[in-house]
Amino acid sequence: MCNTDTGDWEATLEQTRALAERGADIVRVSVYDQRCVKALRPLVDQSPVPIVADIHFDANLAIGAMENGVHKLRLNPGNIENKADVARVVACAKAHHIPIRIGVNAGSLPKDLLDRFGRSPRAMVDAGLRHVRLLEREGFEDIVVSLKASDVPLTVAACRLFAKQTDYPQHLGVTEAGTTHMGTLKSAAGIGGLLALGIGDTLRVTLTADPVEEIYAARDILKAIGLRKEGPDLVACPTCGRTKIDLIPLAQAVEERLKTVTKPITVAVMGCPVNGPGEASAADVGIAGGNGKGLLFRHGKVIKQVPQEALLDELMALIEELP
Repeated sequence: MCNTDTGDWEATLEQTRALAERGADIVRVSVYDQRCVKALRPLVDQSPVPIVADIHFDANLAIGAMENGVHKLRLNPGNIENKADVARVVACAKAHHIPIRIGVNAGSLPKDLLDRFGRSPRAMVDAGLRHVRLLEREGFEDIVVSLKASDVPLTVAACRLFAKQTDYPQHLGVTEAGTTHMGTLKSAAGIGGLLALGIGDTLRVTLTADPVEEIYAARDILKAIGLRKEGPDLVACPTCGRTKIDLIPLAQAVEERLKTVTKPITVAVMGCPVNGPGEASAADVGIAGGNGKGLLFRHGKVIKQVPQEALLDELMALIEELP
């Protein structure tokens, strides 16, 4: 999701392009006033990916966003007080063939559900279904639902319960997950666990960080559970007493350099030249450090020996040669 002022469409477009370049398939922007609505047309027209408009309370903003070309709405119909306004939003969504994502957050559940069920999976699911019914009564079923909490077990339990009760697609996320380190861990546990169970259709990793970091984390989660093959997969040994090279910074440097690589390859960084190539024989290419020197290998077969300080550059040159 962009964190720019949506009314500044040029800045938002610049960030959208940056997110798309890193692997985002869809980008969400906040639409909170008419200035944002007017900025959507040039943004949508030039965006390399579909744009989702995030809207709260105001039916006119939702209609304006759709009339300016957005591809999807994030909107809770229960937050629009006037039923006639809900009908207007649905009519516009039908006319433009735009899906609506209903977003339920454990931190803002309806009071009656909190009083009855507490902050629980049942309360979250019932809140989502309540919003769904409002749209269904208007004959609208092009719906996606998200059930998010900052608590991972609560998020997972709610999404699993919802999946048992309906076939509507789910957008996954652990909301307010935190900074890059802990937020990525919480997102991997929650989103990755649900995807491994076959639950989820779209996702957002929520980080208190540059939005580009959200894309890196999402991409890595998808790669880790085998749902996305684009780009390299890095494997690295955990080190042991046999390690004669400063492997941790080397592995980190390789990881950083691989961010610009799009080839679907496996790259290994091993700390021991004795059995490193053998243990990483499934890798397309790799390096194994030694005492002042290291080995480059391809599919477990050693290609050549080079000085330690040349390992990184030699590895990247070898990757460049791959088809």
